Amino acid sequence: MPVAEQVVGMLLVLTNRLFIASQEVKNGIWKREENRGMELLGKTFGIIGYGNMGKATAKRLSGFGMKVIFYDILPDLEDVYAKQVSLQELQNESDIISLHIPETPDTYHLVNEHFIAQMKKPFYLINTARGKNVKTKSLVEGIQSGKIKGAALDVLEFEKASFEQLETQNTDLQFLLNSDKVLITPHIAGWTHESKTKLAQVIVDKILETFELRD
Repeated sequence: MPVAEQVVGMLLVLTNRLFIASQEVKNGIWKREENRGMELLGKTFGIIGYGNMGKATAKRLSGFGMKVIFYDILPDLEDVYAKQVSLQELQNESDIISLHIPETPDTYHLVNEHFIAQMKKPFYLINTARGKNVKTKSLVEGIQSGKIKGAALDVLEFEKASFEQLETQNTDLQFLLNSDKVLITPHIAGWTHESKTKLAQVIVDKILETFELRD
């Protein structure tokens, strides 16, 4: 699952400020204390949505010495990689939250000012799911207040339907684009060379299956 691999990559880059430190060094700036990172060992990683992507993420995190918990609307999904908890428990315990949910009326702006206020600790947010799962204005306010320590976003509320470009005329989006606490990628989680080959094979298999049914 390449999405799960991107989540892990984003986690490491975000919590160690690698994206900022690298750019600073390239610009002749040498800062060590300002780019001090956070160890993952002993931290709690909270997953919202424990479908294929959530499970794959938990599996890949198993070697980091983290406590992995998850919330899902379906019961009895717990496995060896993560413990199922209530949403309130997840908000009480998590140092990092990663979203792995579809966009539905129930998940629209799930991460909003109320959700953020219910978080017991300052936390990092990772979103590789759907842009509209997060209310951008609330995200910005959370970062500004320090309640959100940083965010890694592969999806944005302001993406156009094609996912090819952004609705850029928005002050909250401009804040995210210019913040040194925000890592943004252009909807590429899962967009690997291998996934392209696999998708092509799925299409071929579907075509063959259709012709076989006609016969």
